[in-house]
Amino acid sequence: MADRTLNTLKKFQYRQKFEAISGGAGSSKKRHGASADDLTITLPVGTEVWEVSPDPAKEDELVADLSEDGDTVVAAKGGRGGQGNVKYVTSQNQEPMLAEGGQIGVARELRLELKLLADVGIIGMPNAGKSSLLTALTGAHPKVAAYPFTTLEPSLGVLSRRLDSIVLVEIPGLIEGAAEGIGLGHDFLRHVERTRLLVHLVDGTSDDVEDRMKLINAELLAFDARLSETPQIAVINKSDLPEVSENFENLGGDLAKNVSTGEAFCVSAATYDGLQSLSEALFRCLARIQEDQEALEAMGRDESEIRVLRPSARTSRPLAEIEGSGFRILHDRAVRVANASDLSIYEVQIQLHSLLGRLGVVKALEELGVKTGDTVSIGEAELEWN
Repeated sequence: MADRTLNTLKKFQYRQKFEAISGGAGSSKKRHGASADDLTITLPVGTEVWEVSPDPAKEDELVADLSEDGDTVVAAKGGRGGQGNVKYVTSQNQEPMLAEGGQIGVARELRLELKLLADVGIIGMPNAGKSSLLTALTGAHPKVAAYPFTTLEPSLGVLSRRLDSIVLVEIPGLIEGAAEGIGLGHDFLRHVERTRLLVHLVDGTSDDVEDRMKLINAELLAFDARLSETPQIAVINKSDLPEVSENFENLGGDLAKNVSTGEAFCVSAATYDGLQSLSEALFRCLARIQEDQEALEAMGRDESEIRVLRPSARTSRPLAEIEGSGFRILHDRAVRVANASDLSIYEVQIQLHSLLGRLGVVKALEELGVKTGDTVSIGEAELEWN
């Protein structure tokens, strides 16, 4: 279940196996056993749940995208309860000796992937000043230092204005080859997928400001073509340095042409110069993006990706199979009955054989060539076919 109060998956570093408790056993006088409570695992909003493929050659399958607070998915169903011997009372058999055990619950190996949900993503090369800008805009306090790759995981901050607020995420520094996974590129780029607007930050003291922007945009395109279509605002940092301000006067127009919003700003995360104008632009651009989205929806053209959870089609499982020199019964209910009954008693074997006939298992075994005297395995037991 998605829980908006959580923001990391760190708790799964220490515990990776979860098992719901079993229900209670039934008792005499037709009394049912108590049902067990569901085991609910809470996850941050924005978590994708993937089923790990047992075949390394096949891709994992998306089970659910928990993108709203309270979103819930049943990842593994518990087994249905068993049936007591009263279930098998018939007019010919008033004292049945068969009982049916409960089903074994589903076991699945899942991979959890958190993609942060934010309005604005701050992108750029290492040491461009993204952490400092996030702090200056929102008051968040990510780790800051004067060397590349200080930030190893995304940091969130909230920019408020009267009744409005914007969630910003700082994406750790991208480098050439990030789309191929170099420098933890995949880990960082996947967080950009959930943002509606990008602030493309460049260190104003660099000699190749425009080239750096083009390099990062090329990585976005290589990772996912849709990312290259996400609206961007160009921002040059360190306007408190005279050479940066002068450089921006020459480059500002060209940088604005490189971004879809047509807006470029020169700011200083250290002195807060230009941040008011940048903040107003963020609110303005997001409002325009929202209006465009609503217009598309009104026209019946919602172009955003909608992930739909569709259960896979059930495949028919054989009722029995050849196993070595003998046979094995696979029918789920038959196996549960056998595991819950005392098959050393001849009368129980007779009742089980009758049940196997009604379930179609006898016919399946005969089609496989079973003969009197053959060994037939069912659950934990081995029987001599007669």
